[in-house]
Amino acid sequence: MAMGSAIGGHTPRRRASSRWRTAVGLGALAEVVVFVLVASWIGVGWTLLLALATSALGGLLLARQGTRALTELRLRAEEHRAPGRALGDAGLVALGGLLMVLPGFIGDVLGLMCLLPGTRALPRALIARGIAHRLPARWLGPVRVQATRTVDGTVADAPSDVRGTDVYRAGPAHRVIEGRVVEGEVEDGPTGR
Repeated sequence: MAMGSAIGGHTPRRRASSRWRTAVGLGALAEVVVFVLVASWIGVGWTLLLALATSALGGLLLARQGTRALTELRLRAEEHRAPGRALGDAGLVALGGLLMVLPGFIGDVLGLMCLLPGTRALPRALIARGIAHRLPARWLGPVRVQATRTVDGTVADAPSDVRGTDVYRAGPAHRVIEGRVVEGEVEDGPTGR
């Protein structure tokens, strides 16, 4: 092991593994707590029957939605189209089926969200957002830059609707860098806002 990666005692891979173990442990603890609360409310026998019923429902939904997702993937392959969202839906159906078949009421709710087409958009968006935050910046696609040529502080060579307006409007996901480029060098150092 290199000396630089040993600083702090953990490598990034170990920290991620530790986080996953902690999350799974907390999830299992939450499932047990919810199971005990439901059992104290409706009784142990009814709770076990309800857990078996949700597992059976998960199996049925997995068969139905899984068949649809796989049919969509097959049609896309036959038409030589990219799998696109159909591949993600197939993955979410598989995950939802697994969560529903495993015992636990929290997993059943999360599994239903993955299995039902109307609620699948929320887990899809959360997973996509989580993946996008972990990807290197170079994998996130091209950077688009809007630039306007200025001469002595006034907009030059721009359409008439741009002149006199604030060309750089920063939204929540945008960063504006102020400064001036003169022959490849930046004057007035960059400041982000």
